[in-house]
Amino acid sequence: MTRPTICFVALLFVSGSCESDADGPDAGAGTCALLFGSPNELTGLSDDRCRPTCSCGDTIFAPPTYDAAFVSALLDDWVLSTPFAPLTVDPYTQATPSPEPPGLVCAVLPGDAAKHPRPYTLATYASLDEATKAGARPTHFGACGVCSTLHDLAIYMREKDLTAPVRACAFAKGHDGGGDPDLDCLLGLGFDLPCAQVWAYNTANTQRECLSTCLASFTDPYNQLDGKLNPCLQCDEDRSGPVFKAVAGRTRRNSGLPNAICRPCSEVQALVHAY
Repeated sequence: MTRPTICFVALLFVSGSCESDADGPDAGAGTCALLFGSPNELTGLSDDRCRPTCSCGDTIFAPPTYDAAFVSALLDDWVLSTPFAPLTVDPYTQATPSPEPPGLVCAVLPGDAAKHPRPYTLATYASLDEATKAGARPTHFGACGVCSTLHDLAIYMREKDLTAPVRACAFAKGHDGGGDPDLDCLLGLGFDLPCAQVWAYNTANTQRECLSTCLASFTDPYNQLDGKLNPCLQCDEDRSGPVFKAVAGRTRRNSGLPNAICRPCSEVQALVHAY
């Protein structure tokens, strides 16, 4: 792909950006009623309801397709100077994190360009303007967390549908050597260890909190006909989402990445990745 110029447009936390969605009174009228995503056979919606584009009034966001070469560059050409330490405690056993201030940005500060892979650090800035003035390149909106690395960004880009493989990992069987089969399966998807850990903790918490709901809607499409999430995904969003977002940092939505779960444009941050 042609490397995109850096383009940063915040749809969430900017009033009036793209307020209408499929649940609002204008659902079905105009492009704002379209959901953001890349639907597949498990989504339950076709591209007449969900597309990898947000177009609301004067706000237009159509992220580029990040090809295999771009993903490989993230994996091979960059290295986090100080990797995140493995999680030593289940974050779902701790106090619920307080909501973070609006406008935070997690950004990449590139290091010595003469080194390969090139080192970088991650830092949380109070605003997009503060990050760009510091010479940092925003990688997602919200505070940095254990999934904010460029390595994990590459996995998010490569796996257009993480719901199905992560669900399969939850049912992974152990080996005679012991260990955590769910975590091992998530590591097999390519995540760094701390990021894989928070995904595993998220899955375990959803099993505790949403088991009956998820069993009842196990075969449901990700999105219902009205655009809302199926009951299992909505339960996961409500019961596990806040802790996951606080610890992981990166999500597909706050990174501007479409995936097989379709979302209202009002929940999406528009960000074109260029490092």
